[in-house]
Amino acid sequence: MFLINDILVSDLLFEEHFECDLDKCKGACCREGDFGAPVTHGEIREMEKVLDQALDILPEENVKKIKSSGFSKYYKEPDFIGTNLLEDGSCVFLRKNENGIGMCVLETLFYEGKSDWKKPVSCELFPVRISKSEIKGFEALNYYEWDICHEACSLGKKNKMPVFRFVKNAIIRKYGEDFYQQLEMAYEAWKNEQLK
Repeated sequence: MFLINDILVSDLLFEEHFECDLDKCKGACCREGDFGAPVTHGEIREMEKVLDQALDILPEENVKKIKSSGFSKYYKEPDFIGTNLLEDGSCVFLRKNENGIGMCVLETLFYEGKSDWKKPVSCELFPVRISKSEIKGFEALNYYEWDICHEACSLGKKNKMPVFRFVKNAIIRKYGEDFYQQLEMAYEAWKNEQLK
């Protein structure tokens, strides 16, 4: 672990490689799991702004779930508010495209120019997770290893894509360009250290 601007960063963000291979996994990270994606109160307000548009393009099952129990919920363990899930574990904002790949409708609306907000930062940061450090007041960035992402790990190794570079846009969105540039410098120093 090393420290940048009071953020603890795991070495695994440099050591491990990752690059989503949607043709193979079909968006499994949005279809499987016990909890929805962590969201902030500000992100909930952003989702509320585009909810009507999202409901227009979501499958009927998703619409029913959102109308009956909402698009977000509190998860007692591990104590956060996240997106709601369907009975099969899929995010309520997920729909499949013509190739059977799970696509986020929030992101779809963003890329179609119908929204200026992309999706929760926690989604864009995956496989990096933010946690509260045991050191009071510090956040920690950790690599979350999940067996459903083995294809992404293989593709990342093939293309020499370290985890932190894969999530570059999300890191900048969350912590700013300066933080990311410091990550790059730390990575170069780390690489040089590995060569000794």
